[in-house]
Amino acid sequence: MSQVQQGMALLISAFHKYSVKEGDKCTLSKGELKDLLTAELGDVFGKSTDQKAVDKIFKDLDANSDGVVDFQEYVTLVACLTMLCNDFFNKNKK
Repeated sequence: MSQVQQGMALLISAFHKYSVKEGDKCTLSKGELKDLLTAELGDVFGKSTDQKAVDKIFKDLDANSDGVVDFQEYVTLVACLTMLCNDFFNKNKK
């Protein structure tokens, strides 16, 4: 597999590692999202112990306001974070 294909497989795998814990296996509940943010993105978000912060992130991600974060909403988060990291590293190269 190419690096891009490996990255895609890892994104899918990470999503489903957490989405299977509660309810619909194709979406993330608020608790599942908190677990994912803490375990997979803790370096970016810190430990997600502030429930108000988790609530805000969840609300912002839940674009269609259906009470869960689907795969598209999750990928949007990862894409935005990736763009921010790229911008940060490019600024520091100059």
